[in-house]
Formats: sequence, structure tokens, C-alpha cells
Amino acid sequence: MHPNHLNLLKKAQSLDRMGDHAGAAETYRSFLVQEPQHTDAWSDYAGQLLALSQFKEAQTTCAAALVLDPQNSSLRINLGVSLLRQDLLEEAEAQFRAVLKTEPRRMDAQLFLVECLLNKRDLGNVQKALDDANRPGAMSGRYATLQPHHAQLWANFSSALFEAQHYGQSERACHTALQIDSHNLLARSNLGSIRMAQGHLDEAEGLFRLLAADHPRDETTRLLLITCLGRKGNLANLDQEVREVILEEPNSENVHKSVTGIYYNLGLWAEFKAEIARFRKVDPDSAYLDFEQSLMDLLFANMPQGWKRYEARLQVTGELRLKERTFAQPAWQGEPFVGRTLLLWAEQGLGDALMFMRYLPLVKSLGGRVILETWPALIEVSETCKGADLVIPIGAPCPPFDLQASLLSLPWLFRTDLASIPADVPYLDVPDEIPNRAALLERLALAQGHTRVGLVWAGSPGHVRDVERSLPASSLAPLAALSGVTWFSFQVGRQELPPLPNLIPLAPFLKNFSDTAYALSGMDLLITVDTSVAHLAGALGIPTLLLLPFQPDFRWLLGRDDTPWYPSMRLYRQPAYGDWESVIRQLHSDLTQDP
Repeated sequence: MHPNHLNLLKKAQSLDRMGDHAGAAETYRSFLVQEPQHTDAWSDYAGQLLALSQFKEAQTTCAAALVLDPQNSSLRINLGVSLLRQDLLEEAEAQFRAVLKTEPRRMDAQLFLVECLLNKRDLGNVQKALDDANRPGAMSGRYATLQPHHAQLWANFSSALFEAQHYGQSERACHTALQIDSHNLLARSNLGSIRMAQGHLDEAEGLFRLLAADHPRDETTRLLLITCLGRKGNLANLDQEVREVILEEPNSENVHKSVTGIYYNLGLWAEFKAEIARFRKVDPDSAYLDFEQSLMDLLFANMPQGWKRYEARLQVTGELRLKERTFAQPAWQGEPFVGRTLLLWAEQGLGDALMFMRYLPLVKSLGGRVILETWPALIEVSETCKGADLVIPIGAPCPPFDLQASLLSLPWLFRTDLASIPADVPYLDVPDEIPNRAALLERLALAQGHTRVGLVWAGSPGHVRDVERSLPASSLAPLAALSGVTWFSFQVGRQELPPLPNLIPLAPFLKNFSDTAYALSGMDLLITVDTSVAHLAGALGIPTLLLLPFQPDFRWLLGRDDTPWYPSMRLYRQPAYGDWESVIRQLHSDLTQDP
């Protein structure tokens, strides 16, 4: 190597150590012009690009350099990281596993693999990968300094398990993280969150207060404490903590979102409005504030204003964990579209798609061809709804279209109010093709003349408010006193079953919503929490008793036991935050008295 070239390389390495990634990248680039075969320098150059968040450029660099040296593990790891940062998780996983196949003790590859699997929510393989990384001797040698990172990955794993409501496993992951690093903030806060989710609020408050004492400036810890106080109904201490955290962080969006979320869940509407008004002064043009206000508008049945403000969600998809959609075609504004094609696309969850398909006949009455793009699991059921000329799954190639709109924008486009909600049910039907028709029919016959009652007691663990809307299976125990009932569980993804006699699990035979629709059509009654099965039952016109948390989703309004969206549905609301016992007691009383 020419001495001048070597000096360039040393300069690049020095700039890297100083944290000057832009300067280091430029110097590595100059060096590689002179020494294009130096694959280690290519790897270091890619590392600078990663530090600069130039992920696509890093990917291209690593892929080209690997042609020169296919066995260079550092290049392959950097390629995996560039793919990981672009959310190309399958491709990233393949790169990390390729390195570990030849270098099983390569800890940086192991830890990046764990991060990749966490992003995929592949929790079973996360556990295996972390166990491999945690085995005796795995942290030796040049990778021993990665131990704090290792603890953080165990803490991240506990967070993923917590979101999936695997509380016992989440707690064990926390303790593993704390064995590695007893000060790990996330693991300690997760322990408090687990206690809070399990209803052990005094213990959770104690954990959060200890954590706040150790980290008085940590915003997340303070917000967790505020959430815990809110769930306890300790309004005096809640008010004090809120005032203190707002005083310390008056411009923090995280503080604002947490505080308004707590006020919403507790039904503290004056405080909710006051906090929005306060933050308007910080960010007068915030679309997120419009979205927050829309939820209160809709809960209080101020629909014209609510639906208008609800359109702000399309400007803040990232903050709401919604997938952003961009189209070359213009947004439909509700005008007649004779001779043109309109694409209607599902925006949020399965229940939202089922609920707002009711607008398809109204859309079709305005003119041309209607294409509905919806979740693959809903295709067959969606095809029974009048108004769509073609139903396609999300992700499939779409035929040409001229205009587009989200299903959830249709209430605004049709200027929906209480009097004009399209509530003719059923607007969906049972599809002709039922994959598990014979098995389901066999199980329905087991009722032998009893009343058939379906049950769903928990929603998807990934839902942002699943802790509030789901209830433990054991909470349904009082219903065992009802006579002449055969219970049918429509619950999927949960191990625990409620202690009810004559309970028949249907989950093994509910492979898609066609199966679910067919099984629902055989029920005399469905009792369910707020999840997609409730919307399917409502759309099919099945008699349904819906169990709602203290502050329900905006669509269920306030202060009424019926819903204008589904005439066959009756609502049972928590009288206080977390009080499912009263809900089940009232439900039992009504079912005992009804003929």
C-alpha cells in the first residue's frame, strides 16, 4: 500500500474515533478510490454510512464489497444492519444467520439477530437467540463489552412479551436483564408495568416511585407513575404529579399524549379539554390535537365536527402507529363518479373494516366502479357486502383506478350524524364456501337443544388499549350459574378458558372470518368484548352483548346501552375504571330475568 494511502486510512479511523462520521465517510471514500480491494475499509465505510442513517447507501456498499470478499463477516453484519434499519427483516435475519453459521460466537451478529427477531415479534426465536447469547462463555473475548447491550435486549424482549400479555415470561426476562445490569431502566420500569397490568396497583406505584427517586428527570418513569395513579383513582396525587411533570416539561409531546390519554380513560373531560387547550399554545397547528379532539366530539355524539376533525389522523399516521398510504390518484371528496373507478382501502384494524363497509351501497349509488382493498382474512366475508365490484387483499396488485378514499373517511364524506348512520343490518352475510363447515356443524350440534351462547373475552394483545378492553377468563365464572346454556368459545390466541360448564372451544376451526361468520350464524347470543368478532356479529345481525371498558372507543358513544351502529347489539359498560365484576354481575342478572 502506498504511504499516502495508508495515511488516508489512518485519518479516516481517527475521525471515526472522534465521532466525525461525515468526515470519516468522506475520507474512507477517498481511500477506497485508491485502494478499491480493501474490503475491511469497505466495511468501515459502510459503518460510517450506518451512523449517518444512510441505510440504502450502506446496503449497496456492503453488497458490492461482498462480491470481492464473500466471507467477510463484518461486511455481512453491516449489510444485515442496513436491511434491519430499512425494516427489511427477513433479508436482515438471513444475513445475521449466515454469519452465525460460520462464527457461532460472533456476539454482535447474535445481538443484531435478537433485535431483528424482536422487530418481527418472533418471540419464540428471540428466546432461543437470547439463550444462545447468554450461554456460559458467549460473552468472552472481544465482545465482552457488549454486555450492557445484551441486558438491554433482554429488557426489550420483556417489553415485547409484555405487549403480548405474557406477563410471567416478561417478568423473567426483566430479571435476566437485571442480573446482567442491575440498573437497567427499561427492565425496572417493565416490572412496574407488569404489576400494574396485573392489577397490583399499590406494588406498581411503589416500584415507579423508587424508580422516579433514582431517575427524577426520566420522563417515561414519571408518566408511568401518573398512569398508575390514574388507574388507582388517586385523583389528588394524580393532579399533583401532572402539574409537576407539565411544569418540568411544558413542551413535551410525550407528556401531553400521556396526560390526555389518562384523562380520556378516566372520563375527566374538563381536564382533557384544558390540556388540549394548553398544548394548542405550544403547537397551534397540530393535526394530532385535532385528532384528539375528534375522539371527544364523537364520544359525545358531536358527529359533524368529530368526523371532520377525525380526518386529521391521515396527517399523523406515524404517531398513531398507522401505515401511511400515498397515492398518485386524488382523494375522493364524495362527488358522483360515473364512468370512473374508485378504490376504497382498509386503513386500521379488522373491526374498523367490517364496521365501515356498511357505506359501500351508498358509495356505489354515486356512480362508477368500486374496488375494495381489505385485509386478506376478510376477503370472502367482504364479498358478501353489496356495493363492491371487486374485492382485493391488501398487498395484491390493484387494477387501474381514478380516485381513492379510506373506509374510515366515509362517515365524513357522507356527513354522517346520529340520524343518518347507515344501520340496515345485516349488511354482511355468511359466505358460500366455509372451510371448516363440517367440523363446526358437528360442534354446534353438541348444544342438544340448549341455548347457544358465544364468548370472546379478550382482543388482540397488540391493540394499544387491550389492557382496558380485555378481561381475564376467570371473570366470567359467575355465568356458570346460568342453566340451559351451551357455551361456545370464539376466543383465539389465549390459553386460559373461563370456568364454565358445557364450554366448547371453536378456535381450532376458526381459520378465517368465513368460519367465524358461519359459527356466529348458529349462535342465539354472543357475549364479547370490543374486538373484530363483535363487529362481524353486528354486521350479520347476531344478537350481541358488548362488554365495554369505562371509557370506550369513540364509536360507542356515552351514557346509553344501545348503539345506533348495530341495532342487534346491547352495551354493558364498566361503572368505574377496571370494574369488570359489576359488568358481569349486571349481565348475569339480565340474562336470568330475560325470558
